[in-house]
Amino acid sequence: MKNRKFVIFAGLICLALMVALLPLGSACGPEEAKTLKIGITTPSSGKAAEKGAPMGNANRDAIEYVNAELGGAAGYPIELMWLDNGYDAAKVVTNVNRFMDEGCLMFATASSAMMSASMEIANRAEFPGLASFTAPSLYRPPKHIYGQMPDYGDDALAFASYFMDNIWQESRKPKFALHLLNNPTGYGARDAFKAKADELGIEIISVDEHAATTTSEMESLTRIKASNPDVLYISSTPAPTAVIIKNAYDLGLYPGVTIGLGHAGITKALVDIAGADIVEGVYGVFPTVNWGDDVPGMAKMTEYCRNLHPEDEGNMDYITSWAQSLIMVEILRVAVGNVGYDALAKGDVDAWRALETQGIQKLKDYDVGGLHGPVNYTAGDNRLSKSVRVFQIQNGVITPISGWVEAPVVKYEDFDWFGK
Repeated sequence: MKNRKFVIFAGLICLALMVALLPLGSACGPEEAKTLKIGITTPSSGKAAEKGAPMGNANRDAIEYVNAELGGAAGYPIELMWLDNGYDAAKVVTNVNRFMDEGCLMFATASSAMMSASMEIANRAEFPGLASFTAPSLYRPPKHIYGQMPDYGDDALAFASYFMDNIWQESRKPKFALHLLNNPTGYGARDAFKAKADELGIEIISVDEHAATTTSEMESLTRIKASNPDVLYISSTPAPTAVIIKNAYDLGLYPGVTIGLGHAGITKALVDIAGADIVEGVYGVFPTVNWGDDVPGMAKMTEYCRNLHPEDEGNMDYITSWAQSLIMVEILRVAVGNVGYDALAKGDVDAWRALETQGIQKLKDYDVGGLHGPVNYTAGDNRLSKSVRVFQIQNGVITPISGWVEAPVVKYEDFDWFGK
């Protein structure tokens, strides 16, 4: 009996010693980690997966880099809630509601179409959003949605200006035929030409729309060819853009006309889908640097891409979303510096307001490793980067042929037709 009491007593002493040696707080369970939570949704499956998959990969790769090598934002790990939306409006709305319910501080989409579907609920809730690819309708007039880079309207105006200054040689107005994806990707270009065609000195002779799932545009292109255009401008994603260019090639419309693309379409995926010989000589506008350019952020991005998603190397959409994630981290860093972690911790409307006013709207001269134009917030202009370059596909390679061009703000809401 005495031996049994001794064993119990000794055991209690050992237990007491073990508890005493535990780190403070461990006796009541681990202390809850302090993180900064963000939501990102990309169309990594579905009819725009050729763009969305590399973009989602880049978002996650960049956050992994930030957490592993930079210690998060202002010393706080980034907790990324990533959800695929399948390029489906209902899914993206569900995703954004989930981001809000689960305490994300802000959210991001890859596409203008998906942001267009979710912006009404986000603006009503004052939940700040950042879209990589944008249309003027997302933030004119400015509310709580921001554009990472210039929009599809900016692309159209930049290409038209380049064409007039460097390609067009005749005294008459050039005739532009527009072929536009039937969502904000196309409508942004439509609105820009509608607002500025006369000022640019160009004539819009036709506007055709297509779906993301189109398999043939021979009928529309036959009509376009009959109108004898000088330019075919396409604002769309890579798969339908490839269909249109291949149809134009088969009809003998191209080569012949000048083809210009908005930045949603001119990616490595386009070259892969259409074939390098078909798209040779096509022009396009894109707001990032190219792979291999000598900028500070290139080496680290390339390292992570090769290690985690080597199939995406060379795809400019990967650059876009890597930079998007870095911008979100910078927003968090600035906000924590201005208001402290506790003001953001709950992930509620007060936290969203703090992040927007003391994070997004305090951005100044952030260079994103040189991967695209500098990031600044300017009152009345929710585009955070405002510079684009013109590219041309040469020997199968998307090659820059212009320097950086700053896209001026266009106040579309001043036109009575905008949004109707």
